Amino acid sequence: MPLAPHFHAMLRTKDGVRIDAAHTPPRDTAERRADLGVVLAHGFTGGWRNGTARRIAHVFSGFGGVVCFDFRGHGRSGGTSTVGDLEVLDLDSAVRHARSIGYRRIAVVGFSMGAAVAVRHAGLHGGVDAVVAVSGPARWYYRGTRPMRQVHWAIERPFGRLIARVAKRTRIARGPWDPIPLSPHEAAPLISPTPLLVVHGDRDAFFPIEHAHQLYGAAREPKELWIEPGYGHAETAATPGLIRRIGGWIRTTLTEA
Repeated sequence: MPLAPHFHAMLRTKDGVRIDAAHTPPRDTAERRADLGVVLAHGFTGGWRNGTARRIAHVFSGFGGVVCFDFRGHGRSGGTSTVGDLEVLDLDSAVRHARSIGYRRIAVVGFSMGAAVAVRHAGLHGGVDAVVAVSGPARWYYRGTRPMRQVHWAIERPFGRLIARVAKRTRIARGPWDPIPLSPHEAAPLISPTPLLVVHGDRDAFFPIEHAHQLYGAAREPKELWIEPGYGHAETAATPGLIRRIGGWIRTTLTEA
């Protein structure tokens, strides 16, 4: 099946960073779907142009329009990655773009780093109608798994940042956070009354399910937790079936709101 067409856009954040984005219109133009927009926030070193992201956008376009974008420091966006801090401004620009092209109801779906950004954005900035955090961390500086130790090496070491730049087209800012930004589990209770869905796999190699439980436990109602048997991490492990279920949750949640 061919992927749904998309329309390119170049956005600008409130701090002046150019953000590369794309809009995929809804495949079903019925009124109840035509005003629903899904904004996708990718994981660290990801991007909207890769095949996995395009397939996810295609599935979501069966439920509403989709806005995808590259975080700062990723792909063709400007700036450097702050790995979850200033990225809330990137997401905010994508949400504002979705509103500007006519979507009244906006759901943000974030994966891994994008999940942390989605939670922090909803808690700190608001302006969305539903939040889905998939495979997200609950707290910063987690090094309890080998993949996360490798991520920290890429972020903290000059040679690691060089490898990320060359191999993953990800440009990472130098130096530690100052100040340390509000963590996802600290931002989670600020989301209410916006509905929150936390999705996590029991085979996530980056963040064990304790992160999902911590995030869910910190949030206030309305909230929902899905622990998915056999599911690994973020976009690369997400099946079309799981994406359709998330799309169904968004449609039901925002229809009943």
